[in-house]
Amino acid sequence: MLVVAILASSIGYIDSTALTVALPSIRTHGDAQSQWIIQSYLLPLAALIGLGGALGDRFGRRRMLALGTWIFILASIGCALAPGAAVLIATRFVQGAGAALMIPESLALITAAYEDPAEFGRATGLWASASAATMAAGPLLAGWLTPYSWRLVFCINIPLGAAVLVLAYLRVPESRKAVQRGRLDLLGAAAMTAALSLIVAGLMAMSRSVRPEAVAALLAGLLLLAVFVAVERKAEDPVIPLRLFAIRRFAVANIYTLFFYAALGGVLVFVPFELQRVMHYSSPDAGLALLPAIGIIAFCSPTAGLLSGRFGARPFLILGAAISAAGYALFVLLGTHAAFMTAVLPAMLVLGAGVALAAAPLTAATMSAAGADDLGAASGISNSVSRIGNLVGLAALGIAMAMDGGHALPAPSHHAGFRDAMLCAAALALAAALVAVFLPPARKREASALRRNPGEQAEATV
Repeated sequence: MLVVAILASSIGYIDSTALTVALPSIRTHGDAQSQWIIQSYLLPLAALIGLGGALGDRFGRRRMLALGTWIFILASIGCALAPGAAVLIATRFVQGAGAALMIPESLALITAAYEDPAEFGRATGLWASASAATMAAGPLLAGWLTPYSWRLVFCINIPLGAAVLVLAYLRVPESRKAVQRGRLDLLGAAAMTAALSLIVAGLMAMSRSVRPEAVAALLAGLLLLAVFVAVERKAEDPVIPLRLFAIRRFAVANIYTLFFYAALGGVLVFVPFELQRVMHYSSPDAGLALLPAIGIIAFCSPTAGLLSGRFGARPFLILGAAISAAGYALFVLLGTHAAFMTAVLPAMLVLGAGVALAAAPLTAATMSAAGADDLGAASGISNSVSRIGNLVGLAALGIAMAMDGGHALPAPSHHAGFRDAMLCAAALALAAALVAVFLPPARKREASALRRNPGEQAEATV
């Protein structure tokens, strides 16, 4: 089950960053089309991932994971065979919808299976390290494959997805809500999807320029979000249980997730472009440049998850975000005449250490606050917030770059614009560290008894 969960989340995260290296090899017509190839995947993923988690709670987490994997594999084949950018954008959208079912169920299955706090810490540490490492490994894999053909980037998903399906059908037990109350909250699901779609579309447009239609989409999304909250308050079986946000630990962890992944997601898009377009790295070299960060994240995250179960998540989250901020700040040294050993490597090492300290404790802190009936919803909320964070980061870093002489991706960035974008990422990471100060300590029974008895959720409120 753990292998299935890690593989399912990994292929979903790889696709969110792999094309940052392969994109210069794809023939597009203008910067807007290039950005849509990246962001057409993130849009449905961010908008639908909360719904995907709730569907797993109701209809079966293994069933929804398998369905999402089938959609993801078929869409990946479509991406690999796409004759042009327009078809590629459409199939990337379908990929994102499949990932919205696949990713939240993987984490929900882990949380449902491991009741012992120590085992839960180790399992979430492995899941988080794989997710963070593969998010960073996307550009590395794309760098190896792009010289042969950018289409091979999407072929990675086919054997990995097939392995997920075989193991899921043979070895993974089904799990779902113990009690089903009322009908599926279709009105709430529609309101949430529409709200997040408008918010994400507005942020995507603002990453290119702050135009009236982008602001209008963002405001309309926020208005629909208020409508969604009103609907969920009256729903008998809401798609997003608002009671989860009454748990201070869950709410603070998700605010931290927003800032932390905004910084990380933005940097993982901007840095590979800087390496290729300004420092003239080849696509394989640009991927290899990320290897130090990937190695640290992969090897150190499980240990951080285990130690956070013993000493608490708060110090790891504060220290991890602060160290990540230092790593982002070091990226300002990149430029035309910068050397790998003095500019790229130090930033990668520091960034890897920061992400490794924070990724697993953040996952454990978020999921341990949810009851057994809300695991899919909690996972969907957390993953949706992280994907929205990615888009917030792309918009914030893009605006920072444009304000000081930079241009929309994939045009070569002005050095001052790239510097400001990296400092913006550092500020987002420091905001996450500040948020972590307010994370309440976990109750001793929170990681086990609370998941078994959802009625005790109210006692977790501080």
